[in-house]
Amino acid sequence: MIRDVMVHLDGSPEDEIRLEYGQTLASGEGAHLIGIFTNLLPDLSTAMPFDGGAAAVVQIVTELEQQARKDGDATAGRLADRITRLPVPTELRRFDETFGTMSIRVAEQARYADLFVATRPYGAGDTPVWLDLVEAVLFGSGRGLLVVPPGHRQSGPVRTVLVAWNGSREAARALGEGLGFIQDAARTVVLMIDPKGNALMGQDIERHLARHGVTAEIVAVESRGRRVADVVLDEARRVSADLVVMGGYGHTRLREQVFGGATLDMLTISDRPVLLAH
Repeated sequence: MIRDVMVHLDGSPEDEIRLEYGQTLASGEGAHLIGIFTNLLPDLSTAMPFDGGAAAVVQIVTELEQQARKDGDATAGRLADRITRLPVPTELRRFDETFGTMSIRVAEQARYADLFVATRPYGAGDTPVWLDLVEAVLFGSGRGLLVVPPGHRQSGPVRTVLVAWNGSREAARALGEGLGFIQDAARTVVLMIDPKGNALMGQDIERHLARHGVTAEIVAVESRGRRVADVVLDEARRVSADLVVMGGYGHTRLREQVFGGATLDMLTISDRPVLLAH
């Protein structure tokens, strides 16, 4: 049961996309929406020269920080006005932090919510957007992370959920975090990729969901050389899934960055919201 939906806000156009999604979730669950405004400050430690001129750098960084706080005031005012007009109970929390500490603070805040809504960090441009924050919440909050593709418009409640199931700890965590969506949905499809004849795994998850009042469709698909993310998204499109539920980073982040992996691919190419847990 979701009672607190936390939404990342940074003053960008994607704020409206995230708020739209957060509002839909909060409205359907009778939940409280918490906007987390991240206002980045310049970092003195990265600007300090090694060959003198420290006093001048301090002065410059101080002026930049003052400007950042001033700009943050204006953005916070706009955001406060926007969320107070939402038809759900809301509040806005602001954090003025440097890049090195911002993600830690946000992950700590996410522990006091049932779900954290962020934008998919890869694929929207040349550089990842808030990648550290997204990963900090995924690894450090102990909560579900709902990642929305850039520009994705939420048209209504989640009606069809696709669960990517491989029997792993991460998949079980995601299933637990997404159970509310699954129980409220009209249709739940459990996708097993390359199950290799493991029929018991499908029977076990089907029975488990049935005890939660969910009649799940179990689908087994052979990857045939395709990436896991491509198989998941192909199936999501086939069943018109509004949400994909899957475990996040079954391998280490470094291994995924070097060799590739399902989580990294989904954070890059997914065309629909994904609920991740680790």
